[in-house]
Amino acid sequence: MSFCRNCGANVPDNTPFCAACGAPVDAQPQPQPPYQQPYGAPNGNNGVSFGQRNIAVAIILSIVTCGIYGIIWLINMADQINEASGNPNGTSGGMVFLLSIVTCSIYLYYWFYKAGDSLHRAKMQRGIPSDSNSGVLYLVLGIFGLSLVAYALIQNELNKIAEYHGAPRA
Repeated sequence: MSFCRNCGANVPDNTPFCAACGAPVDAQPQPQPPYQQPYGAPNGNNGVSFGQRNIAVAIILSIVTCGIYGIIWLINMADQINEASGNPNGTSGGMVFLLSIVTCSIYLYYWFYKAGDSLHRAKMQRGIPSDSNSGVLYLVLGIFGLSLVAYALIQNELNKIAEYHGAPRA
C-alpha cells in the first residue's frame, strides 16, 4: 500500500493513477503519508514551529527568578510573533530587550502596541477571531506597570495560534 504524493490518499500497489485525484502514482511506495495540516488550517506554509506555553508557570518563574525568566519570555514572544505574523525581518526578541533597556522601557511600550497589531494580523490570516484594539490594551497595561499581565495576554494569543496549528497544550 502506498500513498498519493498529490493528495495523500491510500493507493493500492501496482495502481498507475490515484483513485481520489487522478494523479500518476510512483512505482516506489512511500512509508508514510505526507504531513496534513489540522482540520480547518489554511493551505500553504502557514504553520508555526513554536508550541503553547503554560502562562501560570511562566508568571511564577518570572517572579521566582526576579524577572530573569521574564526577559527570556519576552525574547521568545517577540520571535514567535514575528514568525506567526510572517514577518522574518521584524525586530528580533534580543533587539526588543536591548532597545527596551537603552530607552528606559519606552521601546517596550511601543513594542506592546505593535505586538497587538501583529497578533491581530496573524490571527486574521488564519481566520481566528481577533480584537484589533489589543495593542492599546497592552500599551496601557505596560504604562501602568502591569507588563507581566500584558505578557500573559500576549502569550494567550500566541497559544491560540499554536493550538490552531495543532501544537499540544503545555
